[in-house]
Amino acid sequence: MLDLLVVCVETGMGLDSAIYRVAQEIRLSHKMLGDELNVLNLEIRAGNSREKALRNLSDRIDVEDVSSLVTLLIQTSKFGTSVAQSLRVYSDTFRTKRYQKAEEIAAKLPVKLMLPLILFIFPSLFVVILGPAAIQVYRLILKR
Repeated sequence: MLDLLVVCVETGMGLDSAIYRVAQEIRLSHKMLGDELNVLNLEIRAGNSREKALRNLSDRIDVEDVSSLVTLLIQTSKFGTSVAQSLRVYSDTFRTKRYQKAEEIAAKLPVKLMLPLILFIFPSLFVVILGPAAIQVYRLILKR
């Protein structure tokens, strides 16, 4: 969603029309997010200020990343900085944060797999590998 919003704003669309466009496009793959962005657009069209509509979006969704995006958009409009540049930086930061979170989860995976590996995989491996050898030893011992 962020990347699409960045592309729309960088092509010259206003923030409100970019949000509307993203809502229409994202609805196909993520219906709930598209609906929330559509409600945001409807609130802005109904006469609410952009700041109030964005705060309502943040309250409805109640996700930390959305709250920080809303704060970024409000500060960008208050201070008059470039929306496209701010969104591009935020998108890069968000992507890096997600990548680091995925790396952290991947680093914890071997520890979580240790118990099932010891309890279920190793015993079956021992049976498969040592089973034929044990049968051969048993046959040799019975022949005597």
